[in-house]
Amino acid sequence: MWGSGTPCREFIYSEDLADACVYIMERFDFKDLAEGGTDIRNTHINIGIGKDISIKKLCEMIKQIIGFEGHIVFDTTKPDGTMRKLLDVEKLSGLGWKANVSLTNGIQKTYENYLVSSIK
Repeated sequence: MWGSGTPCREFIYSEDLADACVYIMERFDFKDLAEGGTDIRNTHINIGIGKDISIKKLCEMIKQIIGFEGHIVFDTTKPDGTMRKLLDVEKLSGLGWKANVSLTNGIQKTYENYLVSSIK
């Protein structure tokens, strides 16, 4: 793996992302987000879960889910990149939406789908 494994990233399951998009499109309009104004600044909605995980912990989680028994090597000669990427999902939460699929379950579902598709 590139880097030290210490940077943190936020992940969302694809079906949750799609669900959030539909939820917003069906329930809200620009005027709901502009608070009576006409300015488009600060009317965006971040879609995420508001929780991050280190790349190292993510690798360990994937390793456990797929049953990999090898050793994960982090190549610290490669860059880590931005140390943290985490969205502020307060606006989305305030609109009444939250993700349904945990990271662990999302990885499990993705892996199971991969296994099924690789058999075909």
